[in-house]
Amino acid sequence: MPTILVVDDEPKIREALCRLLQHEGHVVHAAESGGAAIRAFEQGGIDLTLLDIALPDMNGLDVFNRLREKDASALCVFITAYGTVRSAVEAMRSGAFDYVTKPFDNQDLLANVERALQVRRLAKQVDELQMDLKSRSAFTGILGDSAGIRTALRTLAKAAPTDATVLLTGESGTGKELAARSLHRQSRRVAGPFVPVNCAAVPTTLAEAEFFGTERGAFTDAKESRPGYFEQAHGGTLFLDEVGELPLELQAKLLRVLQEREVTRLGGRRTTPVDVRVIAATNRELQKQVTAGRFREDLFWRLNVFPIHLPPLRERLEDLPSLTAHFIDRLNVELGTQATGVSENVLLLFGAHPWPGNVRELENAVRYAMIMAEGATLKPEQFPSLQEPASQAEAVGAVTSLADLVARSTERVERTAIQATLKRHRGNRTATAIALGIGRRTLFTKMRLLGLVEAEAVDDADA
Repeated sequence: MPTILVVDDEPKIREALCRLLQHEGHVVHAAESGGAAIRAFEQGGIDLTLLDIALPDMNGLDVFNRLREKDASALCVFITAYGTVRSAVEAMRSGAFDYVTKPFDNQDLLANVERALQVRRLAKQVDELQMDLKSRSAFTGILGDSAGIRTALRTLAKAAPTDATVLLTGESGTGKELAARSLHRQSRRVAGPFVPVNCAAVPTTLAEAEFFGTERGAFTDAKESRPGYFEQAHGGTLFLDEVGELPLELQAKLLRVLQEREVTRLGGRRTTPVDVRVIAATNRELQKQVTAGRFREDLFWRLNVFPIHLPPLRERLEDLPSLTAHFIDRLNVELGTQATGVSENVLLLFGAHPWPGNVRELENAVRYAMIMAEGATLKPEQFPSLQEPASQAEAVGAVTSLADLVARSTERVERTAIQATLKRHRGNRTATAIALGIGRRTLFTKMRLLGLVEAEAVDDADA
């Protein structure tokens, strides 16, 4: 839902504009001066500014120039009296979208607003397409065209060039290590080492020595000094997989290293500076771990600087055909086979399977089928691990086509998103629509189609 900033020092005009735009379904912020407008714009999220030329503290054109300094794509429609039209024309030469003169016609103003917002929407679409192309070329191993994967790819592309600590979340098998390696390859640290650590596999008794290193003689078998994971990753990236499995005592020491950027080897006294970017991953809900006292809250916030979620395969069933084709092409080379694809019944079988092992499970299933296959097309009987009892067969039979499969997947995701967002906003439907980026009427329509009873939402007046 578009957000519009109205800037006018005349209260009646400002309030009338706000009511008019809110009636059209826009989110509206108001400012009575140039300084207030700049402060409101700095908060972010403004799609369009309606700006009076004559303001009490500064000229509207100067305000516009300040906004463009903060965001070169800032869109502005000027409101001007007849005597200041020349200033409005000058503003358009500087990049303003258009201007309207007082007294303005409501329909003309709304038409101007809609044209400006359409330009904004088109610009965003172009930016998203460019980001999609950039992220797909950079993160070639992460496949799919579902909304969840597109979001993850765009976020990964934004995070990659920075040194920000990234927390990758998602179920086992969703590709967290693949994402971490891709982040490293696209970062400024690409020439440095990438050190992956499975935190769940590090023995508790050796954890401190493994992470921070040892000096000779630190314990009986320490016959020589050895760098730990942090020193090994100096100048590069340290990937902490399954970080939620770390024991509490080690969490405290890890936090200190992340804060101080230096390590002290076990048995040593000298501190060693380390220049490391940390990427952590977990299949657990760390905030629940914090509440349960199994994970330090201060460490959680130290790691959760830039969270990126990788969706499970069951929430992006539309990606199954492209993922399957990718695995077949790659495994043909690895196995020396000549598989060409799968039958439609296999895709229907895929759609009815819950995929607890996610993409890794799919790859294993395709590998097995290709080894067992007697022809170029893979058949359902070559996927025994996906053959469930009668309930599974009934689910497959209920899906009549791949389009039906995608439709059911989309419906399930939409239902989950709407219910969760309604709950987060205590049933307020307007706030829910804004959070989901759809119109209030669209939300009502989707709720009816998905069979979500009106009792799950309350009128805004009751929220």
